[in-house]
Amino acid sequence: MNNNTLEPWLLRWLDGLTEGVGRAVAWLVIIMMVVQFAVVVMRYFLGVNSIVMQESVMYMHAAVFMLGAAWTLKRDGHVRVDIFYRRLTARGRAWVDFLGTLLLLIPVSLFIAVSSFQYVRSSWVIMERSPDGGIPGVFLLKTLILAMVGLLLVQAVAQLIRQLLIICGKLPNVPHGHEEVI
Repeated sequence: MNNNTLEPWLLRWLDGLTEGVGRAVAWLVIIMMVVQFAVVVMRYFLGVNSIVMQESVMYMHAAVFMLGAAWTLKRDGHVRVDIFYRRLTARGRAWVDFLGTLLLLIPVSLFIAVSSFQYVRSSWVIMERSPDGGIPGVFLLKTLILAMVGLLLVQAVAQLIRQLLIICGKLPNVPHGHEEVI
């Protein structure tokens, strides 16, 4: 937001956390492309196969999507069917976003956390490894599920604060650059 005097410190801190994780994870896309290119060159031109390198691409891919979900939410980058939404006032959109966060995002995130906790825990108990002899950290890969939930919940709190400030008229609703104008 442009007007830092209107934003509470908690909102700035939560958004900053999401932004920092998102920007850091975004760099994995470049690294992932380089490693994938190396895997292809090694396999088809040098006749060398590396399970660890192949799995590292999968791990990076998972990290980008799982750890980047909250950043995408913060930037309003998720798919939205906004036939009616775009015609609403700033307060109306804030109410839709507030209720969507409260009634959909938070419950679904908590459901994912509860339903996957034992899955992740059991992987940690046995320190699950790759069955193909690759990266010995499958338990870390599975932990991304809970990390995603944690980051989504952090961003959900930020969204709730932001929408309440907009509803109360204490923060302007700044439209995102990707909105379609009709």
